[in-house]
Amino acid sequence: MDDDNRVTRRRVGDAEARHANRRWWDADADAYQAEHGHFLGDVDFVWCPEGLREADARLLGEVAGRRVLEVGCGAASCSRWLATQGARPVAVDLSAGMLRHAAQAAERSGVRVPLAQADALALPFAAEAFDIACTAFGAVPFVDDSAALMREVHRVLRPGGRWVFSVTHPMRWVFLDDPGEGGLTAVHSYFDTRPYVEQDERGVASYVEQHRTLGDRVRELVAAGFRLVDLVEPEWPEGHQGIWGQWSPLRGRLFPGTAIFVTEKPSG
Repeated sequence: MDDDNRVTRRRVGDAEARHANRRWWDADADAYQAEHGHFLGDVDFVWCPEGLREADARLLGEVAGRRVLEVGCGAASCSRWLATQGARPVAVDLSAGMLRHAAQAAERSGVRVPLAQADALALPFAAEAFDIACTAFGAVPFVDDSAALMREVHRVLRPGGRWVFSVTHPMRWVFLDDPGEGGLTAVHSYFDTRPYVEQDERGVASYVEQHRTLGDRVRELVAAGFRLVDLVEPEWPEGHQGIWGQWSPLRGRLFPGTAIFVTEKPSG
């Protein structure tokens, strides 16, 4: 199989996607942290490659004294920051490799939070156990049944609780993953929601990332019982020259790269 056939868009079932992404993040954890760890920090809450921080945006609302679940935590820098703000966070991830980095960062920083290896579609917590749930690019883009993920987060949140997550902005799926001029030409249909798949020479998925339109996301959230409070599309900051994959100053000045959904589970 040539390289062109190792990247495709095709439907991938939940089991294949879970297996592929768990193996991918376990294998890629060291390289990911080497490349992005400095930007993310050991104790910081960065929502996106644009550099929007929770310390400035306050999308989670008041966190002091609140039980917070970070879903798809990676190295858990967000949870450690939340702990310094008086929150009581718990961080979960499917990847043992990423949780290993979370434990190492806890040793370096001296800020420790509970860590658990868990599937976002089967959270090991009681109903209404948390006041807030959040993730910065974790879990949501990597599960086949993201509607089920929304329902599972809704289950573990108390009434009045907030669920905030960031993902690649859906319109970015129209373009190639190119931070340069090649990433400015539309080549895919926005309405083609087949996931991006990297696969081995046997055609077995090794990495799967899901695409949903903005309308898809809103319908998933509403069907799960959430109320959409805000949709944040961070602008590219002046002076920010960093490149993260397909994020770059060139593209960031023209169209959004990140969408942050701010939602609440209604009281009563």
